[in-house]
Amino acid sequence: MVSDRAASAHLGVGARPGVPVDEVLALVGAVLREAGLTRAEVRSLGTLDARAAEPGVSGAAAVLGVPVRGFTAGELAAVPVPHPSAVPLAATGTASVAEAAALLAARGDTRDGGGAGAGGKAGGGAGAGTGAGTSAGASACAGTSACAGVPPGAESRAVLVVPKRKSRRVTCALALSVPVRPNEDAPGVRLLPLAHGYIAGEPGSPPTIPTPHTTAAMDMHTHTDAHDLRHHGDAEVRDEKLIDLAVNVRTNTPPDWLRERIADSLTGLAAYPDARAARAAVAERHDLPSNRVLLTAGAAEAFVLLARALPVRRPVVVHPQFTEPEAALRDAGHQVGRVLLREEDGFRLDPAAVPEDADLVVIGNPTNPTSVLHPAASIAALARPGRTLVVDEAFMDAVPGERESLAGRTDVPGLVVLRSLTKTWGLAGLRIGYVLAEPETVEALEGAQPLWPVSTPALVAAEACMSRVALAEAEHAAHRIGVERAHLLAGLAEFDEVRTVEGSEGPFVLLRIDGADAVRERLRSLGFAARRGDTFPGLDRNWLRIAVRDRVTTNRFLQALDQALLMGG
Repeated sequence: MVSDRAASAHLGVGARPGVPVDEVLALVGAVLREAGLTRAEVRSLGTLDARAAEPGVSGAAAVLGVPVRGFTAGELAAVPVPHPSAVPLAATGTASVAEAAALLAARGDTRDGGGAGAGGKAGGGAGAGTGAGTSAGASACAGTSACAGVPPGAESRAVLVVPKRKSRRVTCALALSVPVRPNEDAPGVRLLPLAHGYIAGEPGSPPTIPTPHTTAAMDMHTHTDAHDLRHHGDAEVRDEKLIDLAVNVRTNTPPDWLRERIADSLTGLAAYPDARAARAAVAERHDLPSNRVLLTAGAAEAFVLLARALPVRRPVVVHPQFTEPEAALRDAGHQVGRVLLREEDGFRLDPAAVPEDADLVVIGNPTNPTSVLHPAASIAALARPGRTLVVDEAFMDAVPGERESLAGRTDVPGLVVLRSLTKTWGLAGLRIGYVLAEPETVEALEGAQPLWPVSTPALVAAEACMSRVALAEAEHAAHRIGVERAHLLAGLAEFDEVRTVEGSEGPFVLLRIDGADAVRERLRSLGFAARRGDTFPGLDRNWLRIAVRDRVTTNRFLQALDQALLMGG
């Protein structure tokens, strides 16, 4: 581990001519608070060389007591940035002056031990830069001790820890120059206390360093951050009278016939639960022998059993996805690696992004919250001898025909498929789900369960939901959801400010809006609860998840969204 003191912070600022010092300092202060830093910990302020002498910029640097580092447009343009914008690209040739300048300033620190003195000017140098979560300048310090704060034998990386933040005439970002010793066990290094509930190493997050991957960011850091993996959509609506677009449970459920079956089971509560009939029904539904089925108190129990019962050395969770699997693994003492699928790839899975030595891999399909349905072949390609491949299919029964499902497959080694009856049948309070896996895995998981883990009413519900009539109703509901989802997506497409993930297949959609966290609060004031996105690894505060509802509710929501966007100017 490298100590926190070995890292140095560098600001990047983009500014319009005539911007006052106070506006620059106000945004700088907000960025430093987000990173959990003080002014005293800033080492330099980088900007476009044509703005270095701007009184608002140079004055802010003087107040901070740091040098201004001016970079040419060509130097800035050579740095890939995670949040590009068309306006600065047209004006300066770089898609984000603030992010590129922060990274170059941090990279320059690895070369020159801190650059010019206060009020001076230091060039950052051209060359490959970095986006959020990637590194630059490591080779500049490799094998030397010339870099400021870098111990002998250490390398240094420039890491963007607060992406571009904006005011009316200023943009600001913050990067760290971080020394890392080669051949450390974990490629991630904890830098600062995380106090904001963001996920480590992603846009909008306090800093950790993930290892870059060409198609998906791979972070094998031991995540001890303060990110709230336990946050769920029900927290958005609890104790408030809001129209619920945050929870993905189908409305008007359970249906009357299922309520009656559950109610009738109450007369048998004096006897201990007997899972045999429900287990056989699940096995028949998937054309499997009963010894490949395990009934659980919801899918959440299955995640806990997997984390505690299997001899796992290097688990990896593919994100963004439901956060309970990682939470369960961490609670069981495991160091969890993350594969972060990227928006520019449509959050699609590249099997090559998963490290070969991962002995447990968890992925959702269709994935919550992205609503992406991965091809079954792509997921099956993750299977390896000695690896447990966990596929969370909690929302698969909301996909017509359950295409791309791996449930019922026995030809994929190490496959574990998890199902939940919560979403389609509205049984979140009853806690019922099941595991489909090889008999040896089922036996190991069952051995970790307490006696009678699933209640009699839940077992009755499971058996009832496996009937042909119930499956036909679920299939009809899946088609209905598809129609209503298309209506929601068509409405969202009318907003220039909104970008949705293409190819949504789940009973929810993921959308990106700049400042979505503020939009979510405005929607609450208008009576609608949306699921915040920044608690999902791989997303930040600019994402919201919206449940698919009936057309009337969707139309009302679209009107409220229009109003919420107007309220923000």
